[in-house]
Amino acid sequence: MSTRLFRSRRSLIVGLAAVGLVPLSGCMSKPLRPAEADGRYCHRLGKSYKPTLTCTPGLVPSAAEEAKAKRFSATPELLTVYVLRNRWSDTLATAVLAVDGIDRATTIPVSLVRITLKPGTHQLSVRWDAGASDFSVNGTAGEVRFVELNGRGWAWDSGFSWRAVDAQDVRARALASKLVADIELGR
Repeated sequence: MSTRLFRSRRSLIVGLAAVGLVPLSGCMSKPLRPAEADGRYCHRLGKSYKPTLTCTPGLVPSAAEEAKAKRFSATPELLTVYVLRNRWSDTLATAVLAVDGIDRATTIPVSLVRITLKPGTHQLSVRWDAGASDFSVNGTAGEVRFVELNGRGWAWDSGFSWRAVDAQDVRARALASKLVADIELGR
């Protein structure tokens, strides 16, 4: 008798968990918002009638360019570097991305930047209101590298840190991020 009671309770708990979790499965990956009418892209935080928007200052690549970049394919004779900014703790701040000391793009939360460079060692830098951070990336011709730019915005600490990552570890988040810049420096 107690075994039957245990099985019915277990079935009830599993059933309630399934009913409660199924609606959440649609929240796992939101579709990307379209670019604004002026060609900029804005990351939206909040679902109220008055959300907080963090926008790129300039135009973003077209949908066709974004689809091409998100194939994550190598460019012969060049090093391809993807800078991903897509973490749950990311701030609302914009951050200016520089390559070898020259400002090239502005990143926002849930964004991706593709950079094609001559093979070798290059210096990536990010600047924001409260500071700056550098990262060195090295690669050969035909190689694809992924670098994650982790933003954090806590009351006691805010800023950015860098981390080299494997493509398989970040592929899903990279696909769910908006390409905000496609920079060609190697030709």
